[in-house]
Amino acid sequence: MTRLAQTAGLTDVQREILSTVREFVDKEIIPVATELEHRDEYPQAIVDGLKELGLFGLMIPEEYGGLGESLLTYALCVEEIARGWMSVSGIINTHFIVAYMLKQHGTQEQKDHFLPRMATGEVRGAFSMSEPGLGSDVSAITSKAVRDGDNYVLNGQKMWLTNGGSSTLVAVLVRSDEGHPEGTAPHKSMTTFLVEKEPGFGEVRPGLTIPGKIDKMGYKGVDTTELIMDGLRIPANRVLGGQTGRGFYQMMDGVEVGRVNVAARGCGVAQRAFELGVSYAQQRHTFGKPIAQHQAIQFKLAEMATKVEAAHAMMVNAARKKDSGERNDLEAGMAKYLASEYCKEVVEDAFRIHGGYGFSKEYEIERLYREAPMLLIGEGTAEIQKMIIGRRLLEKYRFQG
Repeated sequence: MTRLAQTAGLTDVQREILSTVREFVDKEIIPVATELEHRDEYPQAIVDGLKELGLFGLMIPEEYGGLGESLLTYALCVEEIARGWMSVSGIINTHFIVAYMLKQHGTQEQKDHFLPRMATGEVRGAFSMSEPGLGSDVSAITSKAVRDGDNYVLNGQKMWLTNGGSSTLVAVLVRSDEGHPEGTAPHKSMTTFLVEKEPGFGEVRPGLTIPGKIDKMGYKGVDTTELIMDGLRIPANRVLGGQTGRGFYQMMDGVEVGRVNVAARGCGVAQRAFELGVSYAQQRHTFGKPIAQHQAIQFKLAEMATKVEAAHAMMVNAARKKDSGERNDLEAGMAKYLASEYCKEVVEDAFRIHGGYGFSKEYEIERLYREAPMLLIGEGTAEIQKMIIGRRLLEKYRFQG
């Protein structure tokens, strides 16, 4: 394991899983990541390897064919995978958010139908909240579902759908006014639908179109798409949990898992940036000695390592809080905020240590420099995290006057 970011109190099983994942990352991901990323090529061979390792079923209960592991185990695996290539961690993140939402909120029929096939990776999950006219303001969703007999008809346009092309099951949040009188708070009139589809682009089922991949600065390889619903008919038994009006709460529960995941990704990318920086600093010479022996570089390395350790500790705390069954929006918000900000800073310091070579696509740090900004906005911006943190702190420290 890495010298930094050690986690106390792990079981033998957890250590064995992490050792296996780290070996896979070192052998199968790091050697090909930069080449695949520059080509924006989907890492099918890597995904197939993750399936063989059983990682698509890591948190799915054993009764459904999964490994039944904790969020902490999953987050530590994500940290390792993101250290190799952040895009790969994105492929499994949305899958696990949907699997978690099914486990926590799905009907028994929905669990029996989806979870065993999600555990093997046969069914691949994605989830969709954002729309072209909104990001963090979930209450402003305009996509809508209207009841029509035993079905619902969905219309609207969704945005920033990770795994949009490769997924076969999408959890889609839309507005559904049925049973919710006019004037009902927006978050109480939203419903999550489980939408099955074929993988690929174009019309992937009647009324549902995935136009194509969005071209991005970084976070390449993984397919990020729009999703267009035009008269999409969904059976009523594909309402998550079987009851309308609960979608907002179901999605927010899933997003807490997602925020721990993004924190773990930040930790992994920051660890890799530190590894690259400290290695290059011992190879590059200026003024007759390795630049690592210059005090200015040692200060940078000290700051980078401290940030890696701090972010890792907060991420682990947030995961353990969720695993305990307690509310963890405060801890997840803090971890996501700190890890993403520190990741950006550690990557930039590693970039500076590389000097002009950091600007070359021949060096891995160039890829990390383009990937880190995504973490600043994924699963809620820094400003949204601060709002969540501030509100929760005021609840905990309410003035008694």
